[in-house]
Amino acid sequence: MNREILAQLRSKAEFAYQLIRRWTARVPVKARIVLGLFLFAAVIMAVYTALTARDASLHLKLQHGFHQARVLVWVDGDLAFSGKVTGSARKKFGLIPTDLVQGSLSQIIPVRSGQHRVRVRVEPDDAGPQEDSVSGDFAADAERSLLVTARHSSLSLSWQGGGSSSAAAEASSSFGWLSRYAGSFFLTIAGSLMSAIAGYVLRELPGRLGSSSDSAPKAEIGPQ
Repeated sequence: MNREILAQLRSKAEFAYQLIRRWTARVPVKARIVLGLFLFAAVIMAVYTALTARDASLHLKLQHGFHQARVLVWVDGDLAFSGKVTGSARKKFGLIPTDLVQGSLSQIIPVRSGQHRVRVRVEPDDAGPQEDSVSGDFAADAERSLLVTARHSSLSLSWQGGGSSSAAAEASSSFGWLSRYAGSFFLTIAGSLMSAIAGYVLRELPGRLGSSSDSAPKAEIGPQ
């Protein structure tokens, strides 16, 4: 039974191969070159997407003492989060209102694995802005929690949980730099190829259409 199934699959594969071969033989050489360049550009874009995929996450945990404030988070200089937070008056023993205000925010921010520098800025409505930054290593398919404590007089950032060794962080940083460089390189090549393909199509297509329209009336003219 298995041999019969394998024989049928082999026969179908051979038939499909022959069809593709015949179709390819009919395609002009220039068209095959254009198709090959297009497929190559698609592969480059797929590789670039894989290199820049965000496979880790930053869990931002903010504790603040403001009625209203704006929070901004940058990862390696790129703005990754921007939002508003609010706070409410604290109550002593859960009943007596006080002048203290408290509020919190929990936000998941997707990032790429590797070494990153996280910068946090808090802009309260009733106080001056505060800003601080910290570096950390992110493992693939993992989450790191950053605790941010913001008060009128201070802003502190601290990682929750264990960190990786300096050697691992340095290796991860090197890999992150390499992936960003390779991603930019692949994106540049893909853009150049797509521009070349578009230029070829715009240059050749009118001639192809013109020759087809000219040959059609000639084919209809027969002996009188």
